Parts: sequence; structure tokens; C-alpha cells
Amino acid sequence: MSHEHGPNLAERAAEEERIQRALGKVKHSILVMSGKGGVGKSTVAVNLAVALARAGRKVGLLDVDLHGPTVPVLLGLVESRPAVLGDMLVPIEHASGVKMISMGNLLDIADRAVIWRGPKKIGAIRQFIGDVEWGDLDYLIIDSPPGTGDEPLTVAQTVPGVLALVVTTPQEVSLADVRKSINFCQTVEMPIVGVIENMSGYLCPACGHIEPIFGAGGGGEMARSLGLAFLGAVPIEPAIVRGGDHGKPYVDEQAETSAGKSFRAIIANLEAEVVRRAAPKPEAAPAVATGPAAAVQSGADGTQVICVPTYDGQLTQHFGHAETMTFFTVRGGKIVGQENRKPPEHAPGVIPRWVAEQGAHVILAGGMGSHAQELFQAGGVQVVCGAPALAARLVVEQYLAGELVTGQNACDH
Repeated sequence: MSHEHGPNLAERAAEEERIQRALGKVKHSILVMSGKGGVGKSTVAVNLAVALARAGRKVGLLDVDLHGPTVPVLLGLVESRPAVLGDMLVPIEHASGVKMISMGNLLDIADRAVIWRGPKKIGAIRQFIGDVEWGDLDYLIIDSPPGTGDEPLTVAQTVPGVLALVVTTPQEVSLADVRKSINFCQTVEMPIVGVIENMSGYLCPACGHIEPIFGAGGGGEMARSLGLAFLGAVPIEPAIVRGGDHGKPYVDEQAETSAGKSFRAIIANLEAEVVRRAAPKPEAAPAVATGPAAAVQSGADGTQVICVPTYDGQLTQHFGHAETMTFFTVRGGKIVGQENRKPPEHAPGVIPRWVAEQGAHVILAGGMGSHAQELFQAGGVQVVCGAPALAARLVVEQYLAGELVTGQNACDH
């Protein structure tokens, strides 16, 4: 499937041409990813593909989890093998109409381990995209292994315009890993179409009560704090597990259960978000926050202190909910110091006064109400709103370089 030592330049050019030709027939590509294993990511990817197909969309499903491919199991296609047409693979077609390719259907022994280093994995993924006769697709759903390794990175660098769909569970250990995935997406400039909270409470089959055994609402709160679309939550139901074990996606077999109905709502939200992103945007020059030369304040020796409200090292969209306030000391236009400090409890006027007392000259925030802005400015702290939810240090570096592109203030009160 792939080259041990990598293709030469001519082979690489031919491969790139095949990839672009294949992707030219795909309207929307969505990479389903998660920060950690065990959150039901592959189950979400499979049911997402089947639900879209049942809604009349032309759908392809690419499983790039080369070491642990589970998509064939979840679709009941473990024994199927793709056909070959010329030098192209023909995807296996599920009863729903979903066209699927997975390493699990190419192994001669189902339990054989795939022991590959990065270059071979990268080559295999690129061949899955370019050497498969996908045909015209409305959606190509790509299921990747958890984390931010070779597989999601290869997809991000190979598939133009791919959107990330992040799956999490409500518990904090999952949310912490998901924040790293979000940071990964921002670093490789892969837009995030939304967040799904899976396993959002256990639905008792006897009485219908939902018990939040892993907590509840964490995924939605995280999405909102980072300015991301929250597409919906899916509860745990025993029927989901049975369906997965028997190769029967629950959007087909359990369409009228709570999980089935929740997933239909998620599909509607997802498609609305995809359409919104694809709509032409009015021509407008982006707002650019200028660097310290334009700042009104600095210390007597030219030192400037810039404050960024952060959560897990990343600018959080609502300054009042920040886990920490990160203070950057700047001298000569360069960051010379960085310190995280725990802010006081959020109450009217408390944080603006506290930030000023820490010696800050500027605060870079995603969202901030007009009254809070007035309080900061009254304390001598310049306010920049609409900053993106990126790693805090990167936001400050962009600000210092005069390259910080700001968007809409995420707070309207």
C-alpha cells in the first residue's frame, strides 16, 4: 500500500494529482476526532455517516484508525472486501448507501497487528484518499484514532477545507484532552465545525430516568467557553452497545429511542453549521489589533504587562470564567516573562480591579461586556476584545507583531 522509503518527486506529484482529483468530487469533508480513547468517537462517526445517508446525502466513510479499525465491526462488514477496478479500490457499500474503506477490510487475518511507523501510515492514508473510487459525495466522514498524532495531522495537511468534529464525554479528564485536540486544530488551521457530548448520562431502560454518571453539560459548557458550536448530546443506552456489537448502527435500529432522536437533532445542527460556513461572506477588512507601539500605557522603563484570561493555557472566550489569568511581561516588543495567577471569585467589578492591581497595561479577551470594559479602562487597562481562542502566548505574540485578527465580541452584556 505504501512506500518504505517514501515516493520520489514524480510519484509524489502523481499521487497529489490523484488526491486532488478524488477530493474534487467531495463537497464537504469532516474529520471526527477526540482527545482520548473510549469516548465513542467511532460510534459517532458511523452513526453520523449512516444518518446523513438515510437523509438522502451521498456519503463516504474513511477509517484512518490503522492500528485499531472498528468501523467494519460497527457496520457489520468485517468479512467484506473492497473490489478493484483498474488501479482503483471500490469502496464497500453499506445497506444505507454509505461507501466505506477501512484497513480492517484489507487485512488477511482480522487479528493481525499493523506495526507501521509514521511514513508508512501517512502513505496509506494518502492512498486511501487518492486511490479509492469514491465518486461524487456530499460528505466524506473520516474517523481517526484518538489524540493528535500522524493520522489526524495527515488528514489536516492532505484534505483542503476539512472540518474537525470533536467528540467528548462530560467528565473533566476527557474535556482536558479535548482542549488539546482543539489547540491542535487551531495550530494546523483546521476549522472546528462543532462539539458533540457523547455518553451524556445513562438512560435507564426500565424507567427512562437519565443518571449523569459521568457528569453532564461539560461538553456544551466547554464549547461555549471557546466560542465553538455545540451540536448536541447523546445519552448512554444499552441498545447502542448491542447495536455496535452486532453491526447495526443505532440510528437505524433504535431511531425512536432517546439516543436516536438526539442524533437526528445533531445531524440537523451539523448540516446547518456546514451551510453557514459555506455561505459567501461579505467583503470586509478584518480588524487588526495593533502592537505595543500603539498602546496607551507602559511602565516607566518601557516594560508592558499583558493579561490574557486562560483555561488550560488557551485564551478563554469569557474572561469572568477564566481558570487562570496569564500575565506576560514584555520588553522591547518581546515576551520576557510569563506567570499564571489565580483570579478572585467572579463578581461585579472585582476582576477588573484585581487585574489593574497586578500591574497590567492591556487585557486581550475574547468576550467582555461594555460595563466591564469601562471598569478596566477606568483602572488604566487597555481592552482588546474579540481575540481568538488560541494558545495564550500565540495570541500575545500576534498582538505584539500587529497581526492579531479580532472578531466579534463574544459577550453582549
